[in-house]
Amino acid sequence: MKVTAHGNNLFQLSYYGFVNCYLVREDDGFTLVDAAVKGCGKAIVQAAQKLDRPIVRLLLTHAHVDHVGALDELHALLPQAEVLITTRDARFMAGDMRLDANEPVDKLRGGWPTLTTRPTRTLSDGDRVGSLEVVTSPGHTPGHASFLDTRDRGLIAGDAFQTLGGVAVSGTWVPLFPLPAMSTWHKPTCLESGRKLRALAPTWMAVGHGRVLQQPLAAMDRAIAALDRELERKEQSQVVLKKA
Repeated sequence: MKVTAHGNNLFQLSYYGFVNCYLVREDDGFTLVDAAVKGCGKAIVQAAQKLDRPIVRLLLTHAHVDHVGALDELHALLPQAEVLITTRDARFMAGDMRLDANEPVDKLRGGWPTLTTRPTRTLSDGDRVGSLEVVTSPGHTPGHASFLDTRDRGLIAGDAFQTLGGVAVSGTWVPLFPLPAMSTWHKPTCLESGRKLRALAPTWMAVGHGRVLQQPLAAMDRAIAALDRELERKEQSQVVLKKA
């Protein structure tokens, strides 16, 4: 597992070169954002130990297998650590795959493991976890969340954006790394969330797949415009088919 420091408070842990999780420094220890894939729990704990701080919180952007895969392992290794995820995606962790009546009807894509670990607290938009503010950003999953560091306005965007293979809003087909698009639930909601995150004007952006971007606004604008064009073309094609 590769560990890369970004400033004083963010440490990127990269597994297999394309799955990221993050250690966020707080006064009382680390908040781990996301739990990567099954089998890497010990490596994550060891990385924190080398940085000489305990992991005191396990904070999840969403419930896909490459973001919660090692959660049961980590909970066994760190039984006192808080476990936090949005109220919406917490249901997926327990095996409840039903959509709510007010949610767009679309296929739930990607891997959804049923876990034995349960959240100690569930989260809503605007909640605080240490220095991080919860920013709900659905689309990739119905309960996806991003986290804004209130100290420097950096953004951990989970899979709302990717930077591997190119900067893109979730749901955009990126030929060099299409997995986030293949695992996305509802593209129009992704676009709304992309715009919501861009409006925060983050100073940096960390993602589940790819490098951390410094001063990401121009790249976010291009990514948002690309998905907007894709959805517009799709809508125009559907209109033509209906008229045919």
